[in-house]
This record gives sequence, structure tokens and C-alpha cells, in this order.
Amino acid sequence: MKDIINLIKNRYSVRDFLPDPLPQEVIDDMIEAARLAPSAQNRQPWRYVLITEPERIKELVKNTGLIGLSNYFIKDAPCLVIACADVKKNLKLNQKDYYLVDVAISFQQMMLAAWAHGVGSCWMAAFNEEKLAKHLGLPKNYRIVAMSPFGYPKDSKTLYSKALNVFSGSERRLKKEDILVKLP
Repeated sequence: MKDIINLIKNRYSVRDFLPDPLPQEVIDDMIEAARLAPSAQNRQPWRYVLITEPERIKELVKNTGLIGLSNYFIKDAPCLVIACADVKKNLKLNQKDYYLVDVAISFQQMMLAAWAHGVGSCWMAAFNEEKLAKHLGLPKNYRIVAMSPFGYPKDSKTLYSKALNVFSGSERRLKKEDILVKLP
């Protein structure tokens, strides 16, 4: 139990990657962890696009409407994963689409499996979904939920990394008592 808690505590968003490709064993473990995630009525709506060709990643960055600083750090990652949902597999109850939760759980499991191998990631949702789906040629029944670069972290504290950490650093995490709602 302590191992998983330590893995979660030590994980952080990585935005600066070594160019080293990920071994197939690591990719297989990432996919297996994602595949085993729980989902509403076991519908398993997750579908993943995995890109490991550097030129394809750079092409995607140029043509898909990434917003903000995203394109600065994913263009050099050795692996990019786009987390999608097949909405035909969606469970909708009380006007709630469960595919968003299902894919998020699955993607987080993929990220934790990667981290167990020393591979970093950074959850991203700042992209133009329509442009990205068109660029990838995804079926109409697929929705893009999130994406992440994956790679071995560079041991660097660049100005860019320091600036991003000010806005999104893990030291800004809420305390346990701040996330629990006290009922009357």
C-alpha cells in the first residue's frame, strides 16, 4: 500500500524530456494499466492514439491548435498519447456523460504506470478538439478528452520550467483538511 502512495506523492508534471525513446515493455505496461481501469457498467469507452515518431509529433504540434505554452514542451517528447472516448460506449444517466470520468481514470492509471518506470507525463486539455480530431482522422463518434507527452524527465530547471512551476507547481497542493467537506 505504501508503494502506491509513494508513487502518487512523488509524481509531478514533467515538461522537459530526454529524447530517449520509451522501451516497448514500458509502453505495454502503460497500455495494460489503462486497459484495466474501472468504468461505468464496464463499458470501457477509452481509446488511445499513441505517437512515437518525432516528425509526427512536431507535425501535430504545428497543425492542431494547441493553446498556450503546450506546444513548447510536447514537441520534443519521445511519445505523445491522445486519450479519446468512443461515445457509442458512453453511459448517460441523469444528463451526465460517464465517458469523461471513465477515460480520466484510465488515463491516470496509464500515467502512474509510466511513472513507476521513471517516465514522466503532463495532463493536457488545452487544445482545439475539432482541429486535433480532423488532423488525426478520428471517427466522428470519438471525443478527445485529454492528451499527454510521455518521456524520461530531463534533470533541468530551465527558466521555462521554473516559470511554469510558479503557476502549476505541486507545492500549491491543498492540505487534506482543505479538501474534505464537513457536513452539518
